[in-house]
Amino acid sequence: MKIGFVGLGNMGAGMAANLLDAGHEVTGYNRSQDKVDALAQRGAKAARTVAEACRGGIVITMLANDDAVEAVTFGDGGILASLPSGATHVSSSTISVGLAERVTDAHTAAGHEFVAAPVFGRPEAAQAAKLFVVAAGEPAAVQALSPVFDAIGQRTFVVAEQPKTASLVKLTGNFLIASVIESLGEAMALVEKAGVDKREYVELLTSTLFDAPVYRTYGGLMAREEFEPAGFAASLGLKDVRLVLAAAESLQVPLPVASLIRDRFLTLLANGGADLDWSALGKVASWEAGAKRGGVL
Repeated sequence: MKIGFVGLGNMGAGMAANLLDAGHEVTGYNRSQDKVDALAQRGAKAARTVAEACRGGIVITMLANDDAVEAVTFGDGGILASLPSGATHVSSSTISVGLAERVTDAHTAAGHEFVAAPVFGRPEAAQAAKLFVVAAGEPAAVQALSPVFDAIGQRTFVVAEQPKTASLVKLTGNFLIASVIESLGEAMALVEKAGVDKREYVELLTSTLFDAPVYRTYGGLMAREEFEPAGFAASLGLKDVRLVLAAAESLQVPLPVASLIRDRFLTLLANGGADLDWSALGKVASWEAGAKRGGVL
């Protein structure tokens, strides 16, 4: 398949490389040209503009937020203006439900297909083609993308025919991860102040009650205080919690825990943690318990 890939950051670089390894013809675009050049060294074609990445039948976007997706989709020389009729835009970005609706409507009017396919997994999973893909869109369009999803992930879950549903499911997943980080951070602050070794505590938890990837991954990061470089920045964690709260408000669904976590992220960011991994959220409780002074970390 001829695939354009827009966004070669922590996640996108690994995803695009795996598409190349699977035998697809990939054209990469990124604002930072060095990342395009790195992918080109692996056999990809280098695009200097978004339009150049839209010449095949598929273009995938993997970008940080709504503003970035909106810019490359609706901007001058963007995806809407450049994608051939009948081609497909696949959004693997974590975006708002509202933007997913707007992009769907715009592509339908332009004669394109739009499939939302956000992913669960950190950069190391992206590099190893072990992501979980959450897909939604017109059934034939989603089915046609099976070779793409198989190249980047270990399993694909098709959740609906409306792309916005995939965005909502992804946001709820990130909300749950943030909830685990917060509650685990509180528990670790308690046992740490009582003199229990954090690493041994996480080993106990993940060997008994909570033998799950989210506890193993984030518990380990928190116990070792490995917050840099960020696999997923705290500022993006705050963004996603805000987006899930906006979706909940539109459906009149109260999410009191999400409201709490939003404020916890604000505390972390107010104390200089915006660029740290979002697992640093777990250190807020430790700081409040008196383990840290002069800042959260």
